[in-house]
This record gives sequence, C-alpha cells and structure tokens, in this order.
Amino acid sequence: MDKIPIEVSARHVHLSKNDLEKLFGSDYELKVFKQLTQPSDFAAKETVDISVGGKTIKSVRVVGPLRQKTQIEISKTDSFSLGVNPPIRLSGDLDESLGVKLIGPKGEVDLSEGLIVAKRHLHCATSEASELGIKNGDRVSVEVNSTRPVVFNEVLVRVRDDYSLCLHLDTDEGNAAGLDRTGKGVIVK
Repeated sequence: MDKIPIEVSARHVHLSKNDLEKLFGSDYELKVFKQLTQPSDFAAKETVDISVGGKTIKSVRVVGPLRQKTQIEISKTDSFSLGVNPPIRLSGDLDESLGVKLIGPKGEVDLSEGLIVAKRHLHCATSEASELGIKNGDRVSVEVNSTRPVVFNEVLVRVRDDYSLCLHLDTDEGNAAGLDRTGKGVIVK
C-alpha cells in the first residue's frame, strides 16, 4: 500500500443540531447530496452563507452528520477575502478560534468561535495504519508527484476503525500541488 489517496477539501460547515434548526427550521434534517470518502460523512444539499465583519462567502456546503459543536473550515485564501486570520487547527479543536455569523434560509447564528483553517491530516483505518507502520498521532510527510511536485510535512495521522485511508488537504494546498480535487501521494520515511 504505497500510494496514498488524496482529496482536496473545499470550504465547508459542520453544524450542531441546535444551529441546524436555527438556520433551517425546527426538526429539520440534512439531505444527502453525495457520500464522501470517509464512510460516516456526506455532503449535504444544504448551504449557508458565512459572514465576518460585513464580508460574506455565499453558498458554503454543509457536511454531515451533525456534530456537537458547529465548525466552519475555510482556506487561508478565504480568510484573506474575509479579512480575518483564523487559526490552523485540526477538526474539533475550536477553543479560541474565530467567531462568525452563519446565514440560512430560516435564520442566522452568531458564533463566538468555530472558524478555522483546517490542518492537513491523514485519515487511516486501524488495519491500514498497521500495514503502513504508523499510529494515531504520528506526524508524517507525504510526497505528491504531480505537475507541481511537493512534499507536505507535519501531516497528522488520525486512526480509527471506521476511517478510510485518505490525505485531506485544503484548496490552497491542493492548488500548490497542482491537484484537481484528488490525487495520489506516498509517505516519505
């Protein structure tokens, strides 16, 4: 297993149940647009607008399933457009992240935190991690041989039984490597 699948993850929003209902209405349920590589995740049909300091990015895709806390993942380029400097964090690490307003068809939500630039990471099933000789929490380098070859260092390994092997990069990182949504890489030992 020497080739690592790579996916470029565009800006998106993970919603809590409470915030979903404020944005889309009471007892609202997300509708699946398409299944994503990670077995539990899906792109929803729903989108929201994100707004910070009067600047807005419209129609940002919601990703399900619902989470305990609402989280907004954007690229560094998006942060320049919004005029903010969110921290680069792993999904779920929201303490002292930036606030943002979400605008949906039925209402708005003002969050005191939740806006981040997603840190690159490698999803890996337990069996795949064993084959690759890596474990949860390891940091690896992944080489991408594309039209714009690059090595991504400090890729955090996230291992769980229900994960599927895939390196997640944001759009800026994908563009830097000359990738169009997907690609392949190898772990550099």
